[in-house]
Amino acid sequence: MGEMVKFSSKMEREALEALRAHAQEEGRTLSGILTEAVQDYLGKKRVRPAFREAADAVLAEHDELLARLAK
Repeated sequence: MGEMVKFSSKMEREALEALRAHAQEEGRTLSGILTEAVQDYLGKKRVRPAFREAADAVLAEHDELLARLAK
């Protein structure tokens, strides 16, 4: 685990209450859940461009076949 750094932010009261309740139910800290959520979010955002490029390459390579299948 990396160095923990304290910061301040805002969120809707209901969302924070639900997050705190979830953390308590899971026996985890709020910071642990937030860290995991941010890591997941960033991981998904970084994968999308690579996936999109790969999908575009496949579509371009097989455009004729895909057009025939669509008929």
